[in-house]
Amino acid sequence: MSTPSEAGSAPPATEIEPEADTYDDADSSLGSALGSSTTSIGSSILNYRKENGRRYHAYKDGQYLFPNDEQESDRLDLQHHLLYMTFDGKLHMAPIPKEQQLHRVLDVGTGTGIWAIDFADEHPESEVIGVDLSPIQPSFVPPNLSFQVDDIEEQWTFGSKFDFIYSRMMTGSLMNWPKFFSQSYENLNPGGWIEVVDICLPYQSEDGTLKEDSAINYWIKTGIPGVTALGREIHTAHTYKERMIAAGFENVTEVIYKWPTNRWPKDKRMKELGMWALENMLSSLEAISLAIFTRGLGWSKAELDVLLAKVRGEMKDTKIHAYAPIYVVYGQKPKAG
Repeated sequence: MSTPSEAGSAPPATEIEPEADTYDDADSSLGSALGSSTTSIGSSILNYRKENGRRYHAYKDGQYLFPNDEQESDRLDLQHHLLYMTFDGKLHMAPIPKEQQLHRVLDVGTGTGIWAIDFADEHPESEVIGVDLSPIQPSFVPPNLSFQVDDIEEQWTFGSKFDFIYSRMMTGSLMNWPKFFSQSYENLNPGGWIEVVDICLPYQSEDGTLKEDSAINYWIKTGIPGVTALGREIHTAHTYKERMIAAGFENVTEVIYKWPTNRWPKDKRMKELGMWALENMLSSLEAISLAIFTRGLGWSKAELDVLLAKVRGEMKDTKIHAYAPIYVVYGQKPKAG
């Protein structure tokens, strides 16, 4: 596990001790455009794709692999709480000095906008912009926050540069991560910060209880080629640090946290994280998998349902001591002079 800077928060211990007695557990409104790249909301953007009983974005149809319906929005808000717990109530881990003014902040892939709303509330002095392919954000937001429907993989044409760029859980969403880091660098003021938070598959186990032939491993190893076939990456968060450095950032720090698959850990805090992580995964398993397996691999939904039933069973099994690595990578653009 990497060591954060002195100003950062220490991650959990390298190894998670399992519970001794484990058992199977069945148990702002949409803002005005800044630059020509921003698309105004029209009927075409709201003409969502319907597929396998789920709703997907219309603008740049097919580019984002996961649904944008109310079920997924609820799950994203739950995930926000899980991340908030993981980081001990902090909205970011980058050690930004209190005296450093964040005039403009960009939230890439804002989703429901919940992080941007919380950040705008905490920093009324900052102008916060949330960007996403889907206009699913609320209408009533802090006055210093606006949302834009835009494709962050196109040329950035924002009117002014930023002091902080934040992005989380965008794995499987971008075709070109090196380009993203380069564009972020170019659109930051000197001394500005970037932070990226992401899960990195496959799941890990330190005691061998997650077997090589498990349904969880089969789901991930089979799904990765499906993501690749759709032009995305879903298992490369471990490359963010080197890509960030290659883009020119300095003081780049990588911290790895862990989300247990369920309440198997002995430690009370990790057990609670595991309970929330299980709910997050059970809520997202179908959403994560549908496009990857049906579009990317040509599976039928019925075939996928059979696999996911097995995966859910293993996710709930407290005899399987697995966890998902959560990468936090942050860096700073060199200061002028």
